[in-house]
Amino acid sequence: MRKKSSKDWNWDGGRVSLDFVNTVRDRKTGDRELLIDPADLAEWLMQTELLDAEPDVSTRQLSRAQALRDAIDRLAVGLADGRIEVADVDLLNEFARVRPSAPELIQGRGGSLEVRAAREKDPVGVALGKIAVDAIELLTSPRGLFRICAADDCGLRFEDRSPSRNRQWCSMKVCGNREKARLHYQRQR
Repeated sequence: MRKKSSKDWNWDGGRVSLDFVNTVRDRKTGDRELLIDPADLAEWLMQTELLDAEPDVSTRQLSRAQALRDAIDRLAVGLADGRIEVADVDLLNEFARVRPSAPELIQGRGGSLEVRAAREKDPVGVALGKIAVDAIELLTSPRGLFRICAADDCGLRFEDRSPSRNRQWCSMKVCGNREKARLHYQRQR
């Protein structure tokens, strides 16, 4: 369950990699960055439950996370018109190679065997690696699942999981409802 936040996080992407891409807002009217400082990235990773303890995020990790996010977006948008940058593919693969550490088997009291959870040296890197793997799955899924909200002032990215694959808006509650109200108002005039 996501906690209340002062940030304008959006969870309508349909998968974690697109929710991550959506940490840039208002793409059609002039980008608005939501990952401004390391604490923002830490909060976002906690909200997505990729991490269960608040990480200590460095400014370098924030910068690399933003680079990953932007590469995912360029790849998803560029896939439609064949504009794939090799550097973006390489960056995505670099992040995807970071794997969680393996759990350890330890001897417990009375000679029993127990599992000790992995101790991550870089939990932020592992979380970003999971986002990269999710993006790879998105980018290699059947074409036509990636969409950009049709609202003139939005631009959020989402995966179209509708049965007829014709979803236009990031959310019916927000953009879809506004568009339907606008069309209704036009018909009434």
